Amino acid sequence: MAGISVRGGSNHPPLFVMEKPTRMATYAYRLFASTVLAGVLLVWLYRATHVPPRSSGARWWAWLGLSAAELWFGFYWVLTLSVRWSPVYRRAFPDHLSRRYKEEQLPGVDIFVCTADPTVEPPMLVISTVLSVMAYDYPQEKLNIYLSDDAGSIITLYALYEASEFAKHWLPFCKKYQVEPRSPAAYFGKEATPPDACDRKEWFSLKEMHKDLADRVNSVVNSGKIPDVSKYKLRGFSKWSENTSFRDHPSIVQILIDGNKRKATDVDGNVLPTLVYMAREKRPQEHHHFKAGSLNALIRVSSVISNSPVIMNVDCDMYSNNSGSIRDALCFFQDEEQGQDIAFVQYPQNFENVVHNDIYGNPINTVNELDHPCLDGWGGMCYYGTGCFHRREALCGRIYSRDYKEDWTRVVRKTDVSDLDGMAESLVTCTYEHNTLWGIEKGIRYGCPLEDVITGLQIQCRGWTSVYHNPPRKGFLGMAPTSLGQILVQHKRWTEGFLQISLSKYSPFLLGHRKMRLGLQMGYSVCGFWALNSFPTLYYVTIPSLCFLNGISLFPEITSPWFVPFAYVVVAAYSCSLVESLQCGDTAVEWWNAQRMWLFRRITSYLLAAIDTIRRMLGITGSGFTLTAKVTDSQALERYKKGMMEFGSFSAMFVIIATVALLNLACMMLGVAKVLLHKGAMSLGAMFVQAILCALIVAINFPVYEALFLRNDSGRLPASVSLVSLCIVLPFCIQPTNL
Repeated sequence: MAGISVRGGSNHPPLFVMEKPTRMATYAYRLFASTVLAGVLLVWLYRATHVPPRSSGARWWAWLGLSAAELWFGFYWVLTLSVRWSPVYRRAFPDHLSRRYKEEQLPGVDIFVCTADPTVEPPMLVISTVLSVMAYDYPQEKLNIYLSDDAGSIITLYALYEASEFAKHWLPFCKKYQVEPRSPAAYFGKEATPPDACDRKEWFSLKEMHKDLADRVNSVVNSGKIPDVSKYKLRGFSKWSENTSFRDHPSIVQILIDGNKRKATDVDGNVLPTLVYMAREKRPQEHHHFKAGSLNALIRVSSVISNSPVIMNVDCDMYSNNSGSIRDALCFFQDEEQGQDIAFVQYPQNFENVVHNDIYGNPINTVNELDHPCLDGWGGMCYYGTGCFHRREALCGRIYSRDYKEDWTRVVRKTDVSDLDGMAESLVTCTYEHNTLWGIEKGIRYGCPLEDVITGLQIQCRGWTSVYHNPPRKGFLGMAPTSLGQILVQHKRWTEGFLQISLSKYSPFLLGHRKMRLGLQMGYSVCGFWALNSFPTLYYVTIPSLCFLNGISLFPEITSPWFVPFAYVVVAAYSCSLVESLQCGDTAVEWWNAQRMWLFRRITSYLLAAIDTIRRMLGITGSGFTLTAKVTDSQALERYKKGMMEFGSFSAMFVIIATVALLNLACMMLGVAKVLLHKGAMSLGAMFVQAILCALIVAINFPVYEALFLRNDSGRLPASVSLVSLCIVLPFCIQPTNL
């Protein structure tokens, strides 16, 4: 790395620096990109100058469609290239922070954890995340942890109560032995025996204590009944009645640990962080705005309890893997010369449950190591809804100005939290936000499946910047989906949200006009135009194959000079992609699997997201929100570990995937047979590109053929999917002359 940013006019060492690649590396990449662009332009030129006569019928129509698809691919490649133009890598110096600020001078931090359904997000998973953030290497009296339970489940409150008792033993253990990670489930799951630095008796005692905790919580989850003894210890338990349900319950704010009380200490006598349970009021007739509404309720509740200047939010399935993350984030906020305009610090998403050569391409190393630093280089990282540290005033709608100065040392409340229960509950009623700016200009934005992204965009348009921080030890680890259906549904929701943003008044090009750099606007649009890739991709993996079956040539012959730009663009682009993936720590198999998932997402998630968005614009359907399950069937998990794709049920997405796979298999077999038997009108040289394209599509779909023909387990493609796909494919094979 070179080009480290240097501070000027300051007597203090910097709290963070920005690093850029060497000039040689930058120039080499730009030269390479220029050659690929030249190849793309030549491909466009070929399409424009070799249009077949309209009398050629099917070939003319296929040619026009292919030209449009390649025009879009070229445009989208340029859009993607713009983001890669100026990467920035940031390095924090928490040791400088410790030397500059005493512990009592550090700001308070409010941490939000959100859960929505105890059947999809098991309580033990939730409290493991809560315990991990309670154990941060940070002054405990300055930590305030809030759990939002959108299901209003008494079981979740019980689990949190049990966690608060366990924390009295877990937190001093973490501090004493510098434990990493500080999620007890993750720590004891990875450590079969005590490390040398730990006292064996103490280690085994705490492990047994954690097992007892898990047994008690899981027993309550299975029975659905709370032990009577617990109801006498917390006022919150009395809030539930026979009529209480996930969609209909009162507001509940319960303080389990008041960090301001002298009695709130661990077994070593050290103060504990404040721990608060919140379930906002829900009524069937009132829209609750999903996760965005939950976060806004937490902002209001925390404002009367702790009101810390820094807010961090994390999903309930993404535990803290780095106890120093808070201090790292503060290096960006508290740098007097470089940090005044930073609104939020976004950590990358990483997953602990992915296996080697993951079949779904879940490791997103290339995105984390390349794409996000490049976006940061244009002055702003996206807010991705988890693993993010916010400046409270920026999140609450403040517009940045050059004379703004944060008061990090402001004193928060000194009264007992218990005195504020009633006030806090009044702030989370289902009618509180009526006729207010919450969800519009204040807090998390409403009205879009990707409330986090649009909120970050609005903050940046108010003059703030954001940074991306990817330390060597990952800040957070979560659970990646381990079935194809979960992944495709999740990406459909994301894609739909991005497309809605791009087609609304909140489009980066409209909202960000003259408010953010053009490169950042284009960076947002890379994801914003995901859905538009669906139609060209679906066209490219079907029409050339059908034309190959019919002996219709759509590409230059292998002996033609025009073959060179086609070959160069494809080989150069994919070679570059492979090299980048290998440099970021992926294997060649993982790269190949990622290419397969890229294809599957484009022809299913992106396609259905585009269709649903169009339907919604026409008023046919309404917005919805689908949770991704955090639990997986044990047999399905074993198949995932073996590298087997999980299908199992009927789905329109699976029908599309199976249809494309079967169509290309049939076209390849019948097309090659025709060419070899000289029954086609064209020679093998003229059909070479289409034959290779068809063969590659067949090769990348091997797991689909395996699920169709070779597997007998419950995760195979069901017969109903096979039947529907065959009914679609057969007519093209029986009467192949008409497209």
